[in-house]
Amino acid sequence: MRIGIDVGGTNTDSVLMDGAKVLASHKTPTTPDVTSGITASVTQLMRETGVKPADVQAVMIGTTHFANAVVERQRLSPVAAVRLGLPATDALPPLCDWPDEVVAAMGGEVFLVRGGYEFDGREISPLDEVEIRRIGRRIHDAGIRAAAVSSVFSPVNDSMEQRAAAILLEECPDLLVTRSADIGRVGLLERENAAILNAALRSLAAHLVEGFRQALRDLGLNAPFFFTQNDGTLMAAEFAEQFPVLTFSSGPTNSMRGAAFLSGIRDGIVVDIGGTTTDVGVLVGGFPRPAAAAVSVGGVRTNFRMPDVLSIGLGGGSIVRTEPLQIGPRSVGYRLTEQARIFGGDTLTTTDVVVAAGRLQLGDASRVGDLDAAFVTAALQEMQAMVAAAIDAVKTSAAPVPVIVVGGGSILVGDAVPGASHVIKPPHFQVANAIGAAIAQVGGEVDRIYSTEGATREAVLDRARLEAVDKAVAAGADPESVEIVDLEEVPLAYLPGNAVRIRVKAVGELKAQLIGNGGRN
Repeated sequence: MRIGIDVGGTNTDSVLMDGAKVLASHKTPTTPDVTSGITASVTQLMRETGVKPADVQAVMIGTTHFANAVVERQRLSPVAAVRLGLPATDALPPLCDWPDEVVAAMGGEVFLVRGGYEFDGREISPLDEVEIRRIGRRIHDAGIRAAAVSSVFSPVNDSMEQRAAAILLEECPDLLVTRSADIGRVGLLERENAAILNAALRSLAAHLVEGFRQALRDLGLNAPFFFTQNDGTLMAAEFAEQFPVLTFSSGPTNSMRGAAFLSGIRDGIVVDIGGTTTDVGVLVGGFPRPAAAAVSVGGVRTNFRMPDVLSIGLGGGSIVRTEPLQIGPRSVGYRLTEQARIFGGDTLTTTDVVVAAGRLQLGDASRVGDLDAAFVTAALQEMQAMVAAAIDAVKTSAAPVPVIVVGGGSILVGDAVPGASHVIKPPHFQVANAIGAAIAQVGGEVDRIYSTEGATREAVLDRARLEAVDKAVAAGADPESVEIVDLEEVPLAYLPGNAVRIRVKAVGELKAQLIGNGGRN
C-alpha cells in the first residue's frame, strides 16, 4: 500500500492506495506550517480505513513550497555563482537577466573563471584551478554557504564542473554546491539560472524535508518517502534535499498523471481546478507535454524539465466582483471556509456562485439567496469561457480533443466545454493530484548534442536511449519495467559535425527492494 500526498497552496490532499485501488482519500486546508495539514489528512485516512502504519510501504509527496519561495522572494540563501567560460562569456555575466528584487532577496557574489567546452567537448580554455581556490577562500571569508557552478556545454562534458566543485569543497567543506549539469539542459544562461535557484533553496529544502520526515514519524509511518518531480517521476527524499528545483511544477504534473490514470486517457487535455488557480496541460502518452522553451519561475528564466502548463486565476476560492463582473485572479485560498459567504464570511467567491446556482450543496445556501439569477448565470458563463480560452491556448490544432477535469474546484465547469470532444470527470477527481503522486514512476532523461559523423542516425539514437534507460535504472527503476516514453530529435544545421540535439525520457516502476530499504540504492 502507498500513500500519496499533494501539498497545495489551498488544500492538502492525501490518498491511500492498494495497488491500483483507491481505499480512501481526504482533503484538508493547507496549514501555514505545512506539516500539521499533512498530519491531519493522513490521520483521517488511517482512521477511515483501519490500515496500520506498518502496512504502508511507501509515501509519495508533491509540494510547491520551493517554487513559492522563489515567487514570494522569501527564504532564499545567499549564493556564490561561479561560471567557467572565460574568455567567451563575459558579455552576459551570471544574474544579468534576473529581476532586481530576486537578486536583492538572495544576495551572494558572482565569479567568472577561465574554462568551458565547445559543443563537441573541445576545451574553450583550461580550467584555472588557482583562481577557483582563491574564490573558495573568498566564499569562506564572506560566510556564504551555497554555491552554483556552471560551465559552457557542461551537459556534453561536465568534467570541469566536477573539478571546480571539488576544489571549492576543499576550501569550504560545509559548502552546499550545485552543478548545473545535474539540473539543466543545453543553454548556458537558463541552466545556470536553474543551478543558482537550486543553490539558494538548499537550506530551505533541508528544513522542509526534515519537517515532512518528522510528520511521518509522528504518524508512526516508518516507510520510505519520496518526492515527485516536475516530469511526473519520483526522487528519494535525500535527493530532493539536493535538488529542490526539480519539484517546482510537481503539483500540476501530479494532477495530470492522476487524471490519465483515473480516466484511462493517455492523449488529451487536463484541466486541474484548485482553490486558487486552474492549470491546463496536454497529455502525451500519459505524461505531461514538456515545455519546449525556457520556463520563467518568479521572473527567472530556466530550462530544466518542466511541463507545458498554462495557469489562469480561476479556482474555488477566486474572488468575484459584481460591477463590472470579474472573476479572480485574487483568491481567498485556504481561508475559503472562513471568508466565503456560505461559511459566514463576507467575500463573494466562485464557490458561493456555484452554490447559488444549485450545482453544489455546501455551507449555508441561504447566505447567497440574494444573488440575482442573471448575475449567477453570467458568472457561470464567464468561468466556462475562461476555461475554454485556456484549453484553446494549449491545443495545437482546432480539432476537438478529450478534456479531463479534475481538482476540488471542478464543479466550476459544466459538462460541455467549447473545443472538447467530451468532458470527463473521473471517480476521485477531487484528489487526482494525490493519486498522481501515489502512482508516480522513476525516470531518467538525456538531453545532449551528439555528432553523427562516422555513425548512423539509428546508432546515435540507440546510444541516447540506452543512456536514458541507464539513468532511470540508476535512479531506482526496475530494469524490467523501463520503457521509452518520449524521444525528440532536432538537427542543428548551424554547428559543424552533423550535430543533432536528442532528448530521450525513460520511465519504470520503483524497485520493490528500494521500498524496503528507504529508497536508497
